[in-house]
Amino acid sequence: MYFAVRRVVDTLISLLALIVLSPILLIIAIAVKLDSDGGVVFTQMRIGKGGKPYKMYKFRTMVPNAQNMGSGVYSFNDDPRVTRVGKFLRKTSLDELLQLWNVVKGDMAIVGPRSPVVGHFPEYDTLSPDYKRRFDVLPGITGLAQVTGRNELLWDEKVKYDNIYIDNVKKYGPLYDIKILFMTVARVFSMNDISESEETMKLNEQMKKAHSSDRSNELETAKRN
Repeated sequence: MYFAVRRVVDTLISLLALIVLSPILLIIAIAVKLDSDGGVVFTQMRIGKGGKPYKMYKFRTMVPNAQNMGSGVYSFNDDPRVTRVGKFLRKTSLDELLQLWNVVKGDMAIVGPRSPVVGHFPEYDTLSPDYKRRFDVLPGITGLAQVTGRNELLWDEKVKYDNIYIDNVKKYGPLYDIKILFMTVARVFSMNDISESEETMKLNEQMKKAHSSDRSNELETAKRN
């Protein structure tokens, strides 16, 4: 019941925020355009609720076609692909504001698990039960994993916090979401863990492959039986 009510509230809040913040959004758009070549909006396919892919919107913080350069979808400290304006937007998380439109569309919630990139995460059907459970709810602009460790958490840790969030939000409802929103404000002002380390990236890739391969073996065994 809470999730249905929250969906309506999230939509209304996001619409109001887009209207109120429109002058700031316009200033950001102009700054992004003047700072470097390329479009203002960056879109990326992400994995949403139930494993359904959706197009996520952000302000562009890198040079055009950055995903096909250097470390691909991963970004480390002092990444040369990040523009001057992009560095500021990332530090302040202002690049995330366009995801309010994703909330209006119904792709996302304001609070929920962070959605992984399509093509850089195991297929939904091959995921282990714990990994799959985090997709039971809409992904969020912010969430427990984001305010706990952001980009320095390993995927196993992110999944653990995402599942803790699901359990707690079902138990405490809006009070838990409000708590995370306050924690988000503190996290944004701290400007910590903005970029992922190479060591974390390598460990995360190993974890994702392990969970995917274990589940694939289980499915193959079930088919044979």
